Amino acid sequence: MTDKNIPQRATSDFQAADAAHHIHAFLDQKALNAEGPRVMVRGEGLYLWDNDGNRYLDGMSGLWCTQLGYGRKDLTAAASAQMDQLSYYNMFFHTTHPAVIELSELLFSLLPGHYSHAIYTNSGSESNEVLIRTVRRYWQILGKPQKKIMIGRWNGYHGSTLAATALGGMKFMHEMGGMIPDIAHIDEPYWFAHGGDLTPAEFGLRAARQLEEKILELGAENVAGFIAEPFQGAGGMIFPPETYWPEIQRICRKYDVLLCADEVIGGFGRTGEWMAHQHFGFEPDTLSIAKGLTSGYIPMGGLVLSKRIAEVLVEQGGVFAHGLTYSGHPVAAAVAVANLKALRDEGIVTQVKSETGPYLQQCLREVFGNHPLVGDVQGAGLVAALQFVEDKATRKRFDNENDIAWRCRTIGFEEGVIIRSTLGRMIMAPALVAGRAEIDELVDKTRIAVDRTAKEIGVL
Repeated sequence: MTDKNIPQRATSDFQAADAAHHIHAFLDQKALNAEGPRVMVRGEGLYLWDNDGNRYLDGMSGLWCTQLGYGRKDLTAAASAQMDQLSYYNMFFHTTHPAVIELSELLFSLLPGHYSHAIYTNSGSESNEVLIRTVRRYWQILGKPQKKIMIGRWNGYHGSTLAATALGGMKFMHEMGGMIPDIAHIDEPYWFAHGGDLTPAEFGLRAARQLEEKILELGAENVAGFIAEPFQGAGGMIFPPETYWPEIQRICRKYDVLLCADEVIGGFGRTGEWMAHQHFGFEPDTLSIAKGLTSGYIPMGGLVLSKRIAEVLVEQGGVFAHGLTYSGHPVAAAVAVANLKALRDEGIVTQVKSETGPYLQQCLREVFGNHPLVGDVQGAGLVAALQFVEDKATRKRFDNENDIAWRCRTIGFEEGVIIRSTLGRMIMAPALVAGRAEIDELVDKTRIAVDRTAKEIGVL
């Protein structure tokens, strides 16, 4: 399908200019320059159009962020009105402004009652940078400056800045920029890959108890916090067994280690709850947020603090030596307010939990439950992953699973659907406004891509 509403500039011209000036994320730039990137020019609802008029169903909400889809006039109107009234001011110089105050009042009305304060940022990476400093400052104020080690998980992802990369557990990213001191990691709760002969419940407990072992190894008096995504996003949309998070919380409380949830991907309705940790039933001390806060329409993130932490920082901490030029930016705050009101007032989060989320999960299990290339289907709400497998009985994965999944992702583009490959898993997270028709299209085109991949490698 083509679209006439495209810029009058040749795609090859765009591609040449792109190659001359840009280094793209997580790609071999030389190879991309030879191939030429797709040039996206328009979005509406769940659909994107490229410069050649090809239409794609965006099954990834951009990068897990366009909760309301593309082209929402209420969000752009909010940005325009705020620009006309107060286009910018900062939160330095003993000042504030109405937009950020309204945002915080709305945000904390939607979050569980034990959260009270936010430090706004421009992205998830920045939120996790601020997390490290804030957690360490909290322990300093309490007279425990030696509590500075942060524990993360291998294959976890917390952003691309140096400290956020260190918190994450992707070793190829560590190799590029190095590590920072006082960061440690434990294994990911990936039962399909690492569970062996254990049941998911047994494996969940074993994976969680690695945290206790690591705390004892490092000394509880030295460990400041444990950070993890409620479900792993960039690491493959991995959902831990049900036994995992209750045990993690028990361990953190036992050793007085702050429990820090990275909600950058899982937050704002993705699982059918406002925050993914609510789906899993645990209570973090901090929440790192971004992406769905504004539906990706404008950059904004934040670090949400529990009353326990905020009270110490405010009442005992004195000067908080941190600030960002664009923290709480009025235009970003106004867009976030419009976005959160839409998610709330249009019942979108509730719809994901009660209708569209269960429908997507049911469809995926019906279509792929017996597929020869798919060994497992995971997910909740409007987020899911298909695990590619060479042998279902033994859960043996392909040696070249990255290549196979990447090929499936490429075929998906050819079929007009955007899904993502990570390791041997195909992942999807459509906009929360998706209806049954869009979900049917997403599942059907994904099935075609998976079938074509299976035929190419001789398993179908």
